[in-house]
Amino acid sequence: EAAKALALPGSYRNLSVEDFDKLRKETNAVVLDVRTVKEYNAGHIPGAINIDVNSPTFTNQLGKMDKSKTYLVHCAAGVRSVRACKELVPLQFTNLFNLKEGYVAWEKAGKPTDK
Repeated sequence: EAAKALALPGSYRNLSVEDFDKLRKETNAVVLDVRTVKEYNAGHIPGAINIDVNSPTFTNQLGKMDKSKTYLVHCAAGVRSVRACKELVPLQFTNLFNLKEGYVAWEKAGKPTDK
């Protein structure tokens, strides 16, 4: 699987909007939106699940998820998603990808969004 070859175990990889979208379309990756519920409700990547990285239950919620899956993580501009990836690495998530410039870049690139 292409995604597994890209990610480094014990780490995460930053992706451009194009690479992020390609992985989203070509794999059964989970798109993880770590913004607030309010931000998510204003518009999000189709199929994304929302778990706010600032929530006190963030690591607890993620700990219950399938660690073998590929996760495409994003926030608004790329700061919170890096923090989220750094929190997920020690939880044994092995296929983590960060949308480097976040949802803002996704929208700017004219990619699909849901409300």
